[in-house]
Amino acid sequence: MPGDLLPTFNFLIRLRRSVQQEAGAAGTQANPPDASLSGSPLGDGGFQECSGLDIEMDVQEYLEGGRNDGVIRRVGRAKFSNIVLKRGMLFADDSGANRELWQWIQSVVAGERPVARYDGIIEVRSRGQTAAATWVFLRGLPAKVTGPQLNARTGDIAIEELHIAHEGLRLED
Repeated sequence: MPGDLLPTFNFLIRLRRSVQQEAGAAGTQANPPDASLSGSPLGDGGFQECSGLDIEMDVQEYLEGGRNDGVIRRVGRAKFSNIVLKRGMLFADDSGANRELWQWIQSVVAGERPVARYDGIIEVRSRGQTAAATWVFLRGLPAKVTGPQLNARTGDIAIEELHIAHEGLRLED
């Protein structure tokens, strides 16, 4: 059984303009038809770490009058953690660093409206480059970006951390 475990992973990230935004819908949430995400691309890339693939349910307690042996619990709203991508980068068509990610963040900081939102695919790949798992997040916004610590010895130009706030997360089949 241990031989069946995937020994190494890598993460492929794809960001595409939110289909709802390109269609002109504002403030509504709907699931795209599949993981292909048909909006215009912001970029594809790879990262060494990915976290934030979790959903927390806000469970509400209801104290029913006359019932002293317990409380009734009901499901409330879902809360999504920020997607956190560490040590990687989005690639441009010419294999250089993708400047569009920084332009997206700078446009939000500059107050450009409407704010561009991007849907994303996080694909976990096995050593054989087959998809082991695929998560899709919806209507992402840049929450934080940390650039690299520039060092002439290493030549790293990767993004140290990218945090993306979003409005929905699901695991694809």
